[in-house]
Amino acid sequence: MAALPEGTPCWADAMFADLDGAKSFYGDVLGWTFGESSAEFGDYTQAYADGKAVAAVMPPMPGQEAPSAWCLYLASENAAATAGKIRDNGGETLMDPMRVGDFGTMLMARDPGGVTFGVWQAGTHEGFGARGVPGAFCWAEVFTREPAKADAFFPAVFPYSLREMQDEHIDFRLFNLGDETVMGRMKMGDEFPPEVPAHMNVYFTVADCDAAVARATERGGVLRFGPVSMPFGRFAALTDPQGAAFSVIDVHTTEGDVPTTVPAS
Repeated sequence: MAALPEGTPCWADAMFADLDGAKSFYGDVLGWTFGESSAEFGDYTQAYADGKAVAAVMPPMPGQEAPSAWCLYLASENAAATAGKIRDNGGETLMDPMRVGDFGTMLMARDPGGVTFGVWQAGTHEGFGARGVPGAFCWAEVFTREPAKADAFFPAVFPYSLREMQDEHIDFRLFNLGDETVMGRMKMGDEFPPEVPAHMNVYFTVADCDAAVARATERGGVLRFGPVSMPFGRFAALTDPQGAAFSVIDVHTTEGDVPTTVPAS
């Protein structure tokens, strides 16, 4: 039985060639502290905000040269069944379900538009120890150039209903589980250079967006967008010194009215 409803964002991790550099950067920008590395699980190292597990970092496996990127995991009651749904609906499993000790079972997948994500069937590790507080995960969006594929794929794999945001300037939809909105989907337009791949955009909460951006850029991060205030908070999109994209958001600094949403057709 999943600790969280099927399809809920439940964990995030990233692979870094310079693990100590990543710890120093995110420790400064997000206030993270780090646990002991687990040699048994490839030096996987959990990050903590105020003593609560909020993410993890790890080095590449020997011979692996993938670029650094944050990976978002979605909860599943049965990873093997979810893998079947992924393949049946045009997605690809990059790593078949693999048991990780008593912690749970994971798989890696890609949607038909190229968005990579993880799936997590909880064991003793149920996922985020905190959400929406400084240093913790807050929100995520599927950034894709093929929104129709994402809109068909994700609700076929997970029990999402779709709502469309009424905004003539962006193509944005919300993925709901019952009455709770758990994730967004953004169409990537011409403002995204061709070399930027489709991806999951992961947001971490900060107490002060501008201060977090200042710390990130001082430490070698690159500001990609913002800071800008919106009805949901003040946020900015960044790339860390090793190339991993992420966003920060101060959820208490808001501006404007929440846009109207309607059921997606």
